Amino acid sequence: MPKLKITLVRSPIGRPEDQRATVRALGLSKMHHSVVQPDNPAVRGMIRKVRHLVDVEAVQDAQEGKGTQD
Repeated sequence: MPKLKITLVRSPIGRPEDQRATVRALGLSKMHHSVVQPDNPAVRGMIRKVRHLVDVEAVQDAQEGKGTQD
């Protein structure tokens, strides 16, 4: 499953409470802090709500493409 790397690039200080709560729900707490979240409609909706505060980039799953060697 594809994943998204989300980085907080603008401060949520002075923003409405719902936007600050969305930033916290994404797992972001400090400026320039990044988290990796699954690419699904719920996360996409949260990103859209705070798109002016975050940078988003697609990343490949580290486990993807690796087979078991038995």
